[in-house]
Amino acid sequence: MNYHLETIRSKFPALSIEDSGRKRIYFDNPAGTQVPTEVADAMKKCMIESNANIQGGFETSNRVDKILDEFHQSMADFLNARYKEEIIFGQNMTTLTLHISRSIGRLFKEGDEIILSKMDHDANISPWLLLAEDIGLKVKWLTFDKETFEFDLNQLDELFSEKTRIICVGGASNLIGTINDIKTICKKAKNEKILTYIDAVQLAPHVAIDVQEIDCDFLVCSSYKFFGPHQGILWGRKEIMQTLQPYKVRPATSELPGSFETGTQSHEGMAGTTAAVDYFAWIGKEFAGQFQKEHAFDRQRTKYVHAALDYLFEYEKLLTLYLIEGLINLKKIKIQGITQSDAMDRRLPTVSFSVDGVHPEEIATELGKNNIFVWSGHSYAIEVVKSLGLYENGGVIRTGPVHYNSIEEIKEFLKILESILTTKQ
Repeated sequence: MNYHLETIRSKFPALSIEDSGRKRIYFDNPAGTQVPTEVADAMKKCMIESNANIQGGFETSNRVDKILDEFHQSMADFLNARYKEEIIFGQNMTTLTLHISRSIGRLFKEGDEIILSKMDHDANISPWLLLAEDIGLKVKWLTFDKETFEFDLNQLDELFSEKTRIICVGGASNLIGTINDIKTICKKAKNEKILTYIDAVQLAPHVAIDVQEIDCDFLVCSSYKFFGPHQGILWGRKEIMQTLQPYKVRPATSELPGSFETGTQSHEGMAGTTAAVDYFAWIGKEFAGQFQKEHAFDRQRTKYVHAALDYLFEYEKLLTLYLIEGLINLKKIKIQGITQSDAMDRRLPTVSFSVDGVHPEEIATELGKNNIFVWSGHSYAIEVVKSLGLYENGGVIRTGPVHYNSIEEIKEFLKILESILTTKQ
């Protein structure tokens, strides 16, 4: 494909940093991505020119009001939300989920059932387990096949009952990289009048998200995973959000979205998140013409953002396949995830693996000494590594190239990894 890698890489100052003459290879992206210059500039400009609180009626405060409005609209465009008021800003996805789950829980009663997933990050598990403990809910689990690394959605027909109130599931796994069929999950749930809460933190950097097409009720993501600042975003269907009781202080507004945005927010984080959305829109406009869907969206920025993500994902599939094929050729390695060459559209570039007889932390440490950044352990996907029987062995080594990474970086990674494995034999 005609991919403009060098132009894209030039947007990210962190990619040119060297340590003791050695370039950095960022494969730690599932835990957080680097940011383009525009994001850092927007945050700096906010801090210098608009450092005030909201609704003051004077110049700096008026500018902050505009930043808030632009943020809510930008994320509505990013997710193709119908209303910008459906966008809730927060510290991170975990905090937002802990917060909103209290309000959602007021719709439930003792003996009601919730469904959680064995493939999810703990941020979409523990808040609901705590809620279940608080009000006496029954927890059911959607499991995944340990050979295919995917759900059998027929299992939902057995899990759903007249007492099921909500299903909470990830759009994609932060550990094994599987992209889940959340559209089908939401359709099945809606047929049974069951609420759906989608963790799209890992999905958002790679796959275009359309909450109207998915037809979920809640969806959460984090801008620091899609090349923005350390913030979280929640989308909630307006007609449902308006029925929830927000946990807020008395002087705070009772109107959306402010009723769920507790306290003073990170205005610079909002500015940076808008800039991250505009970065995708720039790619979509400049490079992804063939992916633009002229009549699919009401708003132009949504068209450009979704075209960009489709364009970038095509490139990322090439990276994923090259990485997987390289790992398969190394001895003692087992990839914990989908590996079929014709299934790259069903997984993220997040590729985790284990090494027979070697603790994952040892591998990650040695890679780090070579300025190759990866993670080891469970990456908060505790239920995943337990299901795979890897929890007691230290979890996995997790790699995660994104659209600013290159085949050359993967080659260097594989070369260094092979030399490390040689010393471990």
